[in-house]
Amino acid sequence: MKDHVIIYTDGASRGNPGPGGYGTILMWNGIEKELSAGFRRTTNNRMELMAVIAGLEALKKHGVKIKIYSDSQYIINSVEKGWLKNWIATDFKGGKKNKDLWLRFAELAGKQHISFHWVKGHASNPHNNRCDILATSAADGSYLLEDEGYEG
Repeated sequence: MKDHVIIYTDGASRGNPGPGGYGTILMWNGIEKELSAGFRRTTNNRMELMAVIAGLEALKKHGVKIKIYSDSQYIINSVEKGWLKNWIATDFKGGKKNKDLWLRFAELAGKQHISFHWVKGHASNPHNNRCDILATSAADGSYLLEDEGYEG
């Protein structure tokens, strides 16, 4: 684990749209850091993506090898199958959603060496389960932020 950072992520939405949240765990060299935030009106896919972005934004260095674990096929397929590159090249033509977050992700991802790994949600992976708890707790919290890209 010393040669790379591991990031576990999950997003949640109570209704779609509805109150939502994300949970992220960063792991490096035996150290773990948890991140989460809740939003008053958003979607599940936006929170899945925010979880990844929050993890990447927490890193202080560029050129880092990162393994991102997510239960979101939306996130993994968008990156691994090249959909995101096409969306950016066509300026999200056809009404592709979450342009603001995808552009934010793309800028961050361009500074790192990222590989995505799918994990089954709500299964036996303790880190994914912890991210789910962080995300749902944030969505159920009292101090919810505005998802400006969604509400604005």
